[in-house]
Amino acid sequence: MSTTPVITAARREELRLAAETLLKQGGAPPMLGPALGPDALMLLYRLASEPASAADALKLLHELQAHQVELDLQHEQLETNERDFGDTLARYQALFDSAPVGYLVLNLQGRILEANAEAARLLGTEAMQMSGRPLASLLGSGGDLAFAGLMQRLRDGAEHAHCQLRAEPTDGSIVILQVAARIAPSAEAILLIMSDQGRLQQG
Repeated sequence: MSTTPVITAARREELRLAAETLLKQGGAPPMLGPALGPDALMLLYRLASEPASAADALKLLHELQAHQVELDLQHEQLETNERDFGDTLARYQALFDSAPVGYLVLNLQGRILEANAEAARLLGTEAMQMSGRPLASLLGSGGDLAFAGLMQRLRDGAEHAHCQLRAEPTDGSIVILQVAARIAPSAEAILLIMSDQGRLQQG
């Protein structure tokens, strides 16, 4: 997931009001951004020195302070959002990795992008060794043809596709796999679930 946490317009307005309140109460947090530069300070000094523009100088200073505090609050909110996003991502990654069924994410050519531990076990390999490999290369006799048919149905516009595949782990058995697949919402990958339907011993 590459989604970046954002602050909505409504939330920005809340932070703006919070900044105003903090300034009025004298409790604004330490500023995280840069302080006013020499040119800005000189301008404020000149404005404040003239009775006709002193009120404008105070108003400008207040606006600058409010804007800076608002930026600081937004920065804190973004850090909070990022932590929450990271926690959510870690939770769903753990659910993916420890699921009791095999989960695979394939590209549109049938190569494995992601696989969980159960998928690796069913196919008789290690999850770390599966990335980039064509799923068909891990299937038993005839499995590649069944898988090719499933892929074609998805390419032809089917919302879901199902089939049975055969895997041949190194223990000499044949694993019958029930497979369900669909195109991901992004239309850039295929989501596939496989479950163990039984084992046969090769004769």
